[in-house]
Amino acid sequence: MGFNTVFNSNNLELIKMKRILKKVNSYKSYMETLSDEKLKSLTTDFKLRLSCGESLDEILPEAFAAMREAAHRVLGLFAYDVQILGAITLHNGNIAEMKTGEGKTLTAIFPAYLNSLTGKGVIVITSNEYLAKRDAVEMQGVFKFMDVTICAGLEDDENKMTKHEIYKHDIVYTTQSTLGFDYLFDNLANRKEDKFLREFNYAIIDEVDAVLLDSAQMPLIIAGSPKVQSNLYPVVQKFVETLEEGIDYKKDEDDNVWYLNEGIRKSEQYFNVENLYDDSHYYLVKILNLVLKANVNMTLDKDYVVKDNKIKLLDKETGRILEGITLKNGQHQALEAKENVPLSNENRSIAAITYQNLFKLFKKISGMSGTAKVAEQEFIETYNLKVVWIPTNKPVIRIDKKDKIYATLPEKIIAILEFVKKIHATGQPLLIVSGSVQATDLYSALLLNEGIAHSVLNAHNAVKEAEIISEAGELNNVTVATSMAGRGTDIKLGKGVLELGGLVVVGTERMSSKRMDQQLSGRSGRQGEPGLSQFFVSLEDELLVKQGPRWLEKYRNKKYNSIDEVIPVELNRRKFGSVVEFAQQASDDNGKQSRGIIAQYDESVKIQRKKVYDARNSLLLEEEMDFDLNKTIKLLVSEFLNKKKEISMIDITTFLVNNLNFSNKKIEKFINFKSKKEISEKLIRIIYDECTKVRSIFKNKQEEEDFIRVSILKAIDEHWVDQIDSLSILSTVVSGRTYAQKNPIYEYAREAYESYNEMRYRIKESIIRNIAKSHIERNENGELIIYFP
Repeated sequence: MGFNTVFNSNNLELIKMKRILKKVNSYKSYMETLSDEKLKSLTTDFKLRLSCGESLDEILPEAFAAMREAAHRVLGLFAYDVQILGAITLHNGNIAEMKTGEGKTLTAIFPAYLNSLTGKGVIVITSNEYLAKRDAVEMQGVFKFMDVTICAGLEDDENKMTKHEIYKHDIVYTTQSTLGFDYLFDNLANRKEDKFLREFNYAIIDEVDAVLLDSAQMPLIIAGSPKVQSNLYPVVQKFVETLEEGIDYKKDEDDNVWYLNEGIRKSEQYFNVENLYDDSHYYLVKILNLVLKANVNMTLDKDYVVKDNKIKLLDKETGRILEGITLKNGQHQALEAKENVPLSNENRSIAAITYQNLFKLFKKISGMSGTAKVAEQEFIETYNLKVVWIPTNKPVIRIDKKDKIYATLPEKIIAILEFVKKIHATGQPLLIVSGSVQATDLYSALLLNEGIAHSVLNAHNAVKEAEIISEAGELNNVTVATSMAGRGTDIKLGKGVLELGGLVVVGTERMSSKRMDQQLSGRSGRQGEPGLSQFFVSLEDELLVKQGPRWLEKYRNKKYNSIDEVIPVELNRRKFGSVVEFAQQASDDNGKQSRGIIAQYDESVKIQRKKVYDARNSLLLEEEMDFDLNKTIKLLVSEFLNKKKEISMIDITTFLVNNLNFSNKKIEKFINFKSKKEISEKLIRIIYDECTKVRSIFKNKQEEEDFIRVSILKAIDEHWVDQIDSLSILSTVVSGRTYAQKNPIYEYAREAYESYNEMRYRIKESIIRNIAKSHIERNENGELIIYFP
């Protein structure tokens, strides 16, 4: 789609929305005349009109005008026309691209209020807990004024509300990870009373590209049921520390690592095995690969930090700690061995979902961001979301300088320090942004060496984020931060800063995505204020080393003098100016491909998950239980017999003993069987008789139904957990089949389908076992106590 097409499409959208805006504005004078009580009562009026057949679109102009007036009275803020345009975009189920400082937090309250009038709930998603709490606290007064309930539904909620209480509110502010885990836990409930989520209705996603794209590269997984812990990790770590790249192992440009022949020979010698790749050494090979990857591909203070003697993963886009997220299939334990911290349990995956499929569960989603337009094609393809560019309230006068490009990292660092010292001498505040915790620590040390006082904002001190950001625009202030300082916060200028030219943003490197750079530049020059951004690049930056064109290699291979003798020399922008754009495009393409692969893997699971969750919800929520014992037994027997061409006495004995409280005398009846049909009839009759024996202990039909309900749930959960864990491992296994000229997506889908059919059989088998082999008794109060096999 060409620029003119996009531009014309955006203009047409704006023309339509401006007609609606005109209607909203026409109610301004009327709303001003209303008393507080009358204005508040409009919420009841709107709900009544909806119940009488009017649509949300029809009442939108009045509802937005009422909320605009309420915000003016409560917050002293009267929404700009561009904010109303953004709000209309959100209600229409699209993405509003609104630049930093344009008031996205206020914009969101209009569609949130309007859609809450249906009584079906609205969830406002932000990219981190700090922003979710902040937005909920700032806006709660307006919603309360208009008789709409609101809360921040976070794990450490100060009010200590239960999940049931949280999700009863009209509007819930939360994060994508909290919502995702809540969804998974809700579908692990064993009783109707334990379910707390209502059907997903409408979601407004702030920083939508961070949530739906950047965060979507890692699926949400709930882990539990620890596996037997291996003591091999520390031993393998000691071995891997002795290896050399190029001799014992190799790493390619896509970060794949593998052992070379010499590395394999050393492994066999170190672990005293004759053939490392013999099937009996499968687990050793797995841990050898995991530990090698942890040492070669994962960097402290870039990919993870060590905090409280634990490994904490970092969000690669923002530098924030990913609380509660661990690497799967032993990779986390490999990292722990590398950093010599206590090994955590290697848990099984018991529930999982990707963000792509989580948000597709909503009837309507919309979002806001200052940088969504560049990723519009992916939003359309993945989520069917169109991006609408919203004009700024005031013209942007910030100056975005062209990159300063240097051949080497030392040259770049010296140039950055000279630039910072020059700006700092004027009193202008500086925000110096780097791509990792490691880099912020480096620049912090260099600034200290220069005697420049500063604050540092990274994963190590994220708790001080609000305080650091609130002071970042003050006179003489210098802030060093990861890109976590680039999302969702406005840096307000202190006294005298405006006259000096506003905040100066210094990018110490180009980030992996152009969107991130735009976010960082956007910290400066909000609402028509002056400002400046300047990025520095070296040909040795990670982005250019990994994603740059191949001809850059010869420049990186040149030899330079020591850092004390380095004189920064800017490279010809004509020759090198396009390499950053090339590298960022390649990085974005890789990210898009990675998200696509994750989504394709989850498509197979999505169908299975829906069937399992629907079955569970039917059992939990429906009064009448739809379960036919006789039919289940017939299906089980049929599948059991069809699995084998010939049925032996051992097969029948094993089947009966495993699934029934069965005596040897009854087994003898099968000695003279003549056909599968005869065996089938006998098995069905015996299994049915055994299952119905338990009925004698129940006082009524309800007790019996409750027992069967729990028996089915237990069977489903047991095997669904096994299935999720197997599929989690399978996704890792099939990725290696690319080298065997096989399509990993197809391989995954095929094996996932086969394992699903096997799971269905095992569930039926466990249902019968739970019914037939459970021991049931009553306590002194007459209550049933069930001991499942």
